Amino acid sequence: MISSAPATSVGSTIDAERVSGRFVTCYGPRVMSRRLIRLVGAMLEQEPGRYLITQRSKNSSLPLLWEFPGGRVNDGEDDVTALRRELKKRLGLDVIVGEQAMSTHHEYPSYDIAFHVFSCRLATPGQTVSHAKVNDHRWVGLAEMGQFQFPD
Repeated sequence: MISSAPATSVGSTIDAERVSGRFVTCYGPRVMSRRLIRLVGAMLEQEPGRYLITQRSKNSSLPLLWEFPGGRVNDGEDDVTALRRELKKRLGLDVIVGEQAMSTHHEYPSYDIAFHVFSCRLATPGQTVSHAKVNDHRWVGLAEMGQFQFPD
């Protein structure tokens, strides 16, 4: 097992490996531990071709940018459970989570993001989107997505 203690041999290299929710990477004699943040998002389709996007609150990181709704996956939690929990907590919606639609990975200076997006639908038609944790929401077609500012 790889530890986050300094490497003992000069010039040793270890490819990034996931260790207990962290990436441990060695560049020469020094080892750096990188935090891995797991995120999930929903491509929630209400009617054919219309998807829910939400606008982040004014007080959040990346304020007022648009995103597919979702949130963080807790330690020991699977992606589907996390997505259901986050959509209920943030938007008051009960959803049925389908297949994974896409996955991406972003590297930042001190942490990495693993982001998985799932196709979803409302468990019960006619549910109202709550704005308790978001600034606004829209149901948009894929061709309209470019009109909204999303995080890079």
